[in-house]
Amino acid sequence: MQATVPALAGTAVRRRSPMPVVQPVILAGGAGTRLWPLSREQYPKQLLNLIAEDTLLEATANRLAGVAALAGREPGAEAPQIVVCGEEHRFLIADMMKRVGRPARILSEPCGRNTAPALTVAAMHAIAAAGDSADAVLVVTPADHSVADVGAFRLAIGKAIQHADGGAIVTLGVKPVAPETGFGYIRAARRAHRGAYTLERFVEKPHLELAKHYVASGEFWWNSGIFVVRASVWLKAVGQLQPEMYRQCLAAYQAGEPGANGGDVLNIGKEAFHACPSDSIDYAVMEKLETLPDIAGMLVPMDAGWSDVGSWAAIWDIASKDAAGNAARGRVLFDGATSCLAHSEGRLIACVGVQDVVVVETADAVLVVDKSHVQDVKNIVQRIRSEHGHEVVNHRKVRRPWGCYDSIDHGDRFQVKRIVVEPGASLSLQMHYHRAEHWVVVRGTARVTCGETISILSENQSTYIPIGTLHRLENPGKTPLEIIEVQSGAYLGEDDIVRFEDNYGRK
Repeated sequence: MQATVPALAGTAVRRRSPMPVVQPVILAGGAGTRLWPLSREQYPKQLLNLIAEDTLLEATANRLAGVAALAGREPGAEAPQIVVCGEEHRFLIADMMKRVGRPARILSEPCGRNTAPALTVAAMHAIAAAGDSADAVLVVTPADHSVADVGAFRLAIGKAIQHADGGAIVTLGVKPVAPETGFGYIRAARRAHRGAYTLERFVEKPHLELAKHYVASGEFWWNSGIFVVRASVWLKAVGQLQPEMYRQCLAAYQAGEPGANGGDVLNIGKEAFHACPSDSIDYAVMEKLETLPDIAGMLVPMDAGWSDVGSWAAIWDIASKDAAGNAARGRVLFDGATSCLAHSEGRLIACVGVQDVVVVETADAVLVVDKSHVQDVKNIVQRIRSEHGHEVVNHRKVRRPWGCYDSIDHGDRFQVKRIVVEPGASLSLQMHYHRAEHWVVVRGTARVTCGETISILSENQSTYIPIGTLHRLENPGKTPLEIIEVQSGAYLGEDDIVRFEDNYGRK
């Protein structure tokens, strides 16, 4: 994969082909702090199966499949999906896309810069990959939303593609059914043209009284965050409205390097992307479109049971409920409870005689919140972060490219982990300055490098890794390797790792 320079944004938009390819783009950044304690920085809500067996990302990839046919394209006119994500999530996302059988090009961001830069590098990549057509119609959607009626979603996308073909930037609007203060709003002209309305203005999340006015007026739509636009049109708009953002995104894209294992991963250049202004699609471009007379903004209505899955109340809204209005996931019992949501990751939750309460249990945290205060969960997350609590960053069980580990117990100078290494996978060749490690194999076969010695360990065998010794753990077998690791030393933080070789490009 090479980072080819796209056409300059300031030049006139040209179409070498009357039917540019359709390019699905999934924006998979973000932390989803309002869905703590399930959503964490290293495992945000788009990677969770909050509603069904599929994760939100997998469901998004599935409903985007085949969108080229919605606008009369041949099946070959649809490019592999582009997923823009943080570098810490790229391996998990690659695995999920493979699991649902969706070919993907993953653009790995070295830091979060909001949605406008993410879409800009995706547009550059789409043009670089488009070949002879030299353009692409981008169907852009967040990875962390829910859509109940996929058929209605696809019909709206088909209409939006037709307007984007003509050079418009199209957004999908949802007719509001309640005065939501957690959504942005869009005002659009009353007269429809070929199933679309002319955009008038974008409005940020309003206070309750203003939201009531918007709903009563009939002139406003919820902002779904879904956009359809030709890549060349988007780059032209960014180049004119946000020239510094365009310049830094172009430099970051040109400096991009393929992932360590090759394949369809591009690591965006760090220095330029760090210098890029951080802004949303709405702020950077959509709210300023009226200053660009040659680029129209359009709104296509979408009535598809859309939710941004932005809070625990939103989860309750779309979940299946019992006769008392209670929704449950995992080991949950209700007795005299009404309109509650309980989510258990392992332990039994019993809700007795309560109303409008959300209870979420994980291995290391429990949340109890009134449904009317779910937007305030982010305040708790900020407090935990200010106290340097690890519960904001990771779950107790942490996924890695080679498998996962679960922190079972810890004390002043020790920590116990259960480590699972997938078949054929290996940890980095590494050493620690402050801790020694004891490994006991409880399942499978381990190949262990310890200094100059390489040994094979079977079940019930163990080894010792002294402080400062170069070492590596590998699974040469065809079944998962499981070990119990006991760390001991003065400092046991995850940052006490010096990597010398790594199959996954981590430094």
